[in-house]
Amino acid sequence: MGARSSKNTTQNNRSDGHLLEYFRNTFVRGGGGTNASISGEGLTATGGVISDYTDGSTVYRAHIFTSSGTFDVTAPGTFGDTVEYLVVAGGGGGGSAAPAGGGRGGGGAGGLRSNHPDMPAPLKGSVFPVSVSSYPVVIGAGGIGGQAGTENTSTRGIDSSFSTITCSGGGAGGLGTGNPHPLGPGGSAANDGTANTPPYPGQAGNIGAPPNESGGGGGGAGGAGSGGGGTGSPGGPGGAGLRITIAGGPSPTFTGVGKPGPGGTNQWYAGGGGGGGSWNLGPKVAGDGGGPGGPYAGGGNGGNAPPITPHRDVENGYSATGGGGGGTTGNPGGNIVPGGSGGSGIVVVRYQIAQLTAPQNKATGGAISYYGDKTIHTFTSSGDFTNTSGSPLSVEYVVVAGGGGAGGHVGGGGGAGQYLTGPTTVPTSPQPVVVGGGGSTQPGAFNSAKGNNGTNTTFNGITAYAGGGGGSAGDSAPAAVGAPGNNNSGSGGGGAYYGGGGGPISGGTGNGPGGNPGGSGYWIPGTAHNAGGGGGAGGPGGNAGPNGVAGNGGDGVRIPTTFHNPISTVGAPGPLGGFYVAGGGGGGNQTTPNTLSGGDGGFGGGGDGGRSPGATSPRPSTAGVMNTGSGGGSGFESPTGIVGSPGGSGIVLIAYPS
Repeated sequence: MGARSSKNTTQNNRSDGHLLEYFRNTFVRGGGGTNASISGEGLTATGGVISDYTDGSTVYRAHIFTSSGTFDVTAPGTFGDTVEYLVVAGGGGGGSAAPAGGGRGGGGAGGLRSNHPDMPAPLKGSVFPVSVSSYPVVIGAGGIGGQAGTENTSTRGIDSSFSTITCSGGGAGGLGTGNPHPLGPGGSAANDGTANTPPYPGQAGNIGAPPNESGGGGGGAGGAGSGGGGTGSPGGPGGAGLRITIAGGPSPTFTGVGKPGPGGTNQWYAGGGGGGGSWNLGPKVAGDGGGPGGPYAGGGNGGNAPPITPHRDVENGYSATGGGGGGTTGNPGGNIVPGGSGGSGIVVVRYQIAQLTAPQNKATGGAISYYGDKTIHTFTSSGDFTNTSGSPLSVEYVVVAGGGGAGGHVGGGGGAGQYLTGPTTVPTSPQPVVVGGGGSTQPGAFNSAKGNNGTNTTFNGITAYAGGGGGSAGDSAPAAVGAPGNNNSGSGGGGAYYGGGGGPISGGTGNGPGGNPGGSGYWIPGTAHNAGGGGGAGGPGGNAGPNGVAGNGGDGVRIPTTFHNPISTVGAPGPLGGFYVAGGGGGGNQTTPNTLSGGDGGFGGGGDGGRSPGATSPRPSTAGVMNTGSGGGSGFESPTGIVGSPGGSGIVLIAYPS
């Protein structure tokens, strides 16, 4: 049930439940406070991660969607039944070069639309009225970076939408030689003026210049990418993004979503990816990701292949910003690396819920909401949690690491990131919160398509270790085993089959609290190639067997009831409803005849394993749900190898008495 303000400024109302009840109890005369007052009555709505905050004397509620869902309005309010929105599509993948190719273009940023006051004129959207109804939210994934050693294999980002507001995905990074990628010249930004509803112009990317060129930067929501140059020229920077302070107000202390920027600012979105460095002579410097003053706004930096110096690894676009992936390059020695993947999109919807004299919370950082008698800080991306109470603060926490990426081409499912919960005491100094990303997948042939581990999540000296990547098919037995969680603490990835002999192939290990092993793969020559599921925080991954069915992902766990705010969408569905995290990814499947299924993801957000077009119920693999730490689902059988899906990013939740 949503928070509704009461017309009585001194009496608690059961329908408040959250922020306004806290304000009354703490700050209003008769509730232990002073002369502060509240007035008005906001919408009642559910969906997304809730962020309640003040901007001056106005109290706002923002619903933050980093995965698809529904914004449900169940009752009107007295502040006018309109909402402000931010919609950002997935960024395009950066280009990758052939072994001796020049720099390739950065991916374009996902389209960005908003009617928030920060949106520059004349592109600011109009008033958006709502009524008692359900409004679908679709979050677009980032495009895949170009596969190592091949041309024009990067893909554009996927569209995002809120109700009738649609933004198209960022263009894919292309060749730096003047030959545009079919889906965007040198990483053009999302919008060609026709894909959005209504049309909304994007920013152009740029191309490099021969010979031995560097790649151009992808376009951003706030500006065009810069062109790459010829011999010895650096890669072109990506286009600038935009700062839209809709999710937590303009204060720099809010770091819940968006990419941090210069001068302590926050909530930057949709920067273009930087172009790859030049191939042969000169400094060979790769381009910065888009944004003001450098790699802000979510665009990934361009890279180049070792042993080129100065060397810089290519970067993916930043999750939940729509940033474009960085472009990369080959080199005369034949080293090749894939382009950076684009960042996923985001949707934020906000509205006023009260007017009052602003209170002082006990801490800052993340998206802040109020449920029961607790204040909850939700971190879906990295930032600082700062205890401002003046003394050590006792808190309850949930810390979940990033899930592992799945193997491709009948690879193992990705293992879930470690899940930890309990009490801790936070000092008054700022405590960094690092939210781990989901592991990526390895594109290419089946025998090199092992999934990558996720990354760790940390808070206040607590470390949740990453989930292991799923095993790859076709390698020798040791390489076919799913990766263990880092320090054997996250869940292990599922084992794949390999062509060196029949029988079960073990999955990766996973120990300690909140980590379990992956399931084993199975191979019967000429009959069945099946992979195991990734381990989940609640149980091990399922084993593949001789019956032609791949292993399911291990189940996740439900977070403590402290964090079960009914108007907030945290976690993924499970047997008792929502609020589950850290499910394992399903394994991939191939049989002859190909009629049986890939493994299902474990509840809590695990990605499903793919089923090939010849299966009874074909389907693509799916990624672990963002901000659940779940493993990705594996790809299915294909002559060229079908890429599996990435793991879901982690999350940090912190609660203390209001």
